[in-house]
Amino acid sequence: MSELHERLKEAMKDAMRAKEKERLSTIRLALSAIKQVEVDTRETLDDTAILAILDKLVKQRRDSIKQYEDAGRQELADVEKAEIDILQEFLPQPLTDDEIDALIEEAVAKTGAESMKDMGKVMGSLKPQLQGRADMGAVSGKIKARLS
Repeated sequence: MSELHERLKEAMKDAMRAKEKERLSTIRLALSAIKQVEVDTRETLDDTAILAILDKLVKQRRDSIKQYEDAGRQELADVEKAEIDILQEFLPQPLTDDEIDALIEEAVAKTGAESMKDMGKVMGSLKPQLQGRADMGAVSGKIKARLS
């Protein structure tokens, strides 16, 4: 079992002991998403795959917040924001825009990318470095701007 999976299980136990219901339910949600992927793929996930799942859960929460705010349901948006805060405890520190730009420049130089046709190469080389540390949609936009 990976280190991140162990951290999540320990956090779940701590939340149970402290009777923190919201925290416990969010951690259980993350663990069940991980378990679902493990059952579907029939293999034990490593930290990189778990980070991808946590990243996906955060992205889903952000989408929900936008929809709740558009519908005028601020109380539900606040619940989603609290879940994001809990999930982000298990994600690595996000990179700054300057760090992302530097990594993009490095990847473009390394892959020899010159046009939009080469975007897949650049994204492929950046994804392992940025997984869980940056919004890949925003990174994609920066790469498009750089290559066009």
